[in-house]
Amino acid sequence: MDSAEINRLNWDERAPAHAASPGYHVDRFVQDPAFLSYVVQFDVPRLGDITGLRGVHLQCHIGTDTISLARLGARMTGLDFSPGALAEARRIAELAGAQVEFVQADVYDAESVLGESGFDFVYTGVGALCWLPDIRRWAQTVSGLLRPGGRLFIREGHPVLWSLDEERGDQLLVVNYPYFEMPEPDVFEDAGTYVETDTVFRHTTTHTWNHGLAEIITALLEAGMEITALEEHRSVPWEALPGNMIGDAQGEWRLNTRPERVPLTYTLQARRR
Repeated sequence: MDSAEINRLNWDERAPAHAASPGYHVDRFVQDPAFLSYVVQFDVPRLGDITGLRGVHLQCHIGTDTISLARLGARMTGLDFSPGALAEARRIAELAGAQVEFVQADVYDAESVLGESGFDFVYTGVGALCWLPDIRRWAQTVSGLLRPGGRLFIREGHPVLWSLDEERGDQLLVVNYPYFEMPEPDVFEDAGTYVETDTVFRHTTTHTWNHGLAEIITALLEAGMEITALEEHRSVPWEALPGNMIGDAQGEWRLNTRPERVPLTYTLQARRR
């Protein structure tokens, strides 16, 4: 079984648990037509006005960020490789009264499935790139989806964060995993997931890859993009280092001692030349 299939089985099984968890706020999407996911709320000051723009959210999972972008006025398409996640995304969108198209495909097939140069912006959220083995191929896909002048907006976990050992809860930040993209994935076994749930999972293996910040930027430049903004943040929208973090009311988590030590996420924007 290849890495993509191993990861798909993991996401298919976890999507219903994620949708049922309080962390995704599905009930608030249904009850409040103005509610935005906390991730997109964080992005709003940087996104600018997206009213009327045609956007695609790559690796959209259960679609709460995609719905949020639609609520900001964009005409959104969400793409994901997990049919289980997309079933939840379509259900949530219907309950929330959101007009979003959801398409099942591998991210590397997005251009052939959705067409070339058809989007004003591509959005990618936190925790997406680590599932992809080839960052250059991803950058070519992004560039191919955008019209000339179209924009990429990505907020993502910082590659420094992905290199840290999350099981250390003693205030020491230990680099234990590759910072740079490697040919072979890191293989993890985890019986749980990042939300609170009583669900017992059968598919517990995942394959992930890190990508250094320079590797990401270089891949985009080689794909015909120009970098227009890059900002590193001291917070991340989940408790990424349990025992070492403190949360706030907006769903962001920071190191509880000396938060200046490492960047936890970054926002990158680029434009297709």
